[in-house]
Amino acid sequence: MKNDTIIVKEAGLRLDKFLADRLTEYSRSQIQKYIKDGSITVNSDEKSPNYRINTKDIIRLTIPENIIIPEYIEPQNIKLDIIYEDDDLIVIDKPSGMTVHPGTGNPTDTLANALAYHYKKLSNINGPIRPGIVHRLDKDTSGIIVVAKTNFAHNGLAEQFTKRVVKKVYFGITWGNWKKSNGVVDQPIKRKRNDATSFAVNINGKKAITEYKIIKSAQYFSYVNFFPKTGRTHQIRVHSAFMNYPLLGDEKYGGGIKYGKGFTPEISKKIKALFEIVNDHILHAQELSFIHPKSNKKVTFRADLPPDIEKIINEIKILNV
Repeated sequence: MKNDTIIVKEAGLRLDKFLADRLTEYSRSQIQKYIKDGSITVNSDEKSPNYRINTKDIIRLTIPENIIIPEYIEPQNIKLDIIYEDDDLIVIDKPSGMTVHPGTGNPTDTLANALAYHYKKLSNINGPIRPGIVHRLDKDTSGIIVVAKTNFAHNGLAEQFTKRVVKKVYFGITWGNWKKSNGVVDQPIKRKRNDATSFAVNINGKKAITEYKIIKSAQYFSYVNFFPKTGRTHQIRVHSAFMNYPLLGDEKYGGGIKYGKGFTPEISKKIKALFEIVNDHILHAQELSFIHPKSNKKVTFRADLPPDIEKIINEIKILNV
């Protein structure tokens, strides 16, 4: 792992150019990918490659050694669960465990690899290793993701995400019995200084808003619909944990099996059995609504809960009393 800190003593240069001149073991395009992936931050914030550096900026690098993000996307014959498709876009139900595009340490077996195999032409706005990719879901979050076939569609969709007019509905299972049946978490989020892969509520972070509505709440676990109004990395996971109701299975944000310590021996035994089928955080992108970039009509797509989440719900029935 290349861990380094650079204190800037000059101003005006683009971030990618500044680093490419100093990190000669990496190409400028690789530097750009590391910046976009969050492996390179400025003052603990993610920046774009064209960010103009300022004197006294602090640049932090957490780049794994000997792992290079590919310049080329390898087509792989991976099955896609397509909900809808036309000449402009594809709506896919992504399984849990699949990364959206190649990045540090995961050059293959991603949604982008599958898209490169099944489609000869997709939008190229986000570069060769992100064909058609307009937005992302966490690796272990399942559900709806929309892919652009053309640059026209890509621009139209990206603008809607930027303007926060895309409506998203997520289903999650959390620990605990929520006190309020609905509400809003309006708390800024920032990358943690001591862990570049984690985020936390921080007054100096970026604005992040998540509405929520409880579907069912009981003593040990709750079923919740989340409606993120912004699109920060790990937003729902961070906000849910901030409310002291972390997502079931979310080890990174306190929702692992250790959360169940202190319950009666009988309940602890059942929780241990439950975690035999809980492999990661339980969050599903259930619904997505936006204006179709070609027809200008509102469209809504929905993805049913996957079998693994349905199985977990059935197991929880014997616990939630």
